[in-house]
Amino acid sequence: MLALLQLLAVQDAATEGKKVITAMLIVGLVFVGVIALGETTHWLRHRRR
Repeated sequence: MLALLQLLAVQDAATEGKKVITAMLIVGLVFVGVIALGETTHWLRHRRR
């Protein structure tokens, strides 16, 4: 277990920052996707009436 923690701690700051930015971009895309899906279904329901 200790060896695994040491391997994870060896990564440099640039790699860690890249992982954080990538995760933030993925979360943002999920938010935008959910909003777009909601707006599209709202528009389609409104169009049926």
